Amino acid sequence: MTSYTCLPLALRQAKLLATRSFSERLLHRHLSASQTLKDKHECQVLVVGGGAGGCAMAAKLSSRLGKNKVIVVEPADKHYYQPMFTLIGGGMKRLEHSYKSMAEVLPKKAKWLQEAAIEFDPESNTVKTSGRNTIKYDMLLIATGLQLNYNKIPGLEEALAIPNGKVCSIYSPKYVDRVFDCLRNIQDGDAIFTFPSSPVKCPGAPQKIVYISEHYFRKLGKRNNINIKYNTALPVLFGVKHYADALWPIVKKRNITVNTRRNLIEVKPGQDIAVFENLDNPSERFEEKYSMLHAVPPMSAPDALTRCKQLINEAGFVDVDQSTLQHKKYQNVFAIGDSSGSPNSKTAASAAAQSPVVFRNMIAALEGKPLKDVYDGYASCPLVTGYNSVILAEFDYSLTPLETFPVAQNKERYSMFIMKKDFMPLLYWKLMLTGHWNGPALMRNLLSVFKFGK
Repeated sequence: MTSYTCLPLALRQAKLLATRSFSERLLHRHLSASQTLKDKHECQVLVVGGGAGGCAMAAKLSSRLGKNKVIVVEPADKHYYQPMFTLIGGGMKRLEHSYKSMAEVLPKKAKWLQEAAIEFDPESNTVKTSGRNTIKYDMLLIATGLQLNYNKIPGLEEALAIPNGKVCSIYSPKYVDRVFDCLRNIQDGDAIFTFPSSPVKCPGAPQKIVYISEHYFRKLGKRNNINIKYNTALPVLFGVKHYADALWPIVKKRNITVNTRRNLIEVKPGQDIAVFENLDNPSERFEEKYSMLHAVPPMSAPDALTRCKQLINEAGFVDVDQSTLQHKKYQNVFAIGDSSGSPNSKTAASAAAQSPVVFRNMIAALEGKPLKDVYDGYASCPLVTGYNSVILAEFDYSLTPLETFPVAQNKERYSMFIMKKDFMPLLYWKLMLTGHWNGPALMRNLLSVFKFGK
């Protein structure tokens, strides 16, 4: 009975399919093929990450290799110039000054997939993305940057969500505008600034905002009512002694309390209390009342990367040779910027100095030639000490100063402040992201003739 009932329907469907026009059937086959192609991509070079290092390298590589030989995987629609965030926190710049659309900064010769990498498989030379795409590569460049782990500190995200609240952070575009609001709102009490027990991007930034805030309080005549504390998980004020020796007198002159080896582990926003642990004696805890809290989150490589144990070292970063920036196991994998396991300070200047080394070594690897270029660990940190002064720290792997200008850079200078505030953003947008800025090594060599007697 059922078969007789269904037979006319089946015949009608067959007749309908048979009378479908040729163009309709062709379109159906084309759509099916397009769906298959959507799920699989192949490229000569895959760049994962569209930050400073990723953009710069995509520009260099696509210019050399040609159109559509490079694929960039990056989910964000905006590219932020993150070194500007400290200035935004001090009210010297606005958030809209700090970004451009990702489509504007990525090179036109590269193909952009606006998706996130969710799985790395270096054994099969593939990366899977959030859009269900699988990308097969000849060469992989990991430029993912760091992940901000605000959620690792209980109560911190809750505190940052309170409208017009007392807790802020320069490290995220989501929260950076809260910083200047906090500076304006606080009238008295303790202003506490933190540095976490983890690697961070731009390690000087957590104390830059301390100096900017202190200067702001003085400008508004409320400094005497506010006690400033800088609680850092580090054992030192700054990792390079040459500059730390210059910063300590500033800290003492401006009456800023520095507590080393003190790590933020909890925020109690209902009570305006920050809980710290003594890293030298973790059972010892401190509860500190705040009128303002600037929190720097712990950071790590992105979860998708740290899940791939073959690619990372014990610290959770890409396990590269610190000289060539090539992976120690997979010769067709390189890293640049903050996700790299090379023991340099994680700054945009580091990525700029790494870019020519990574570019030439990747091209050599593609051509089967030996890798000859070497990265010396160069990093730069313009230590903003107020609204008109900067100490420009530059150094290498050995933490030895590697300075560009023929003046003593361990002194506060207005000229360096103008360079940081006005010149460096232009250099970043116009030269670095387009692949034309390789760091100041050439300039340093040219200016070296003026350094006698420095």
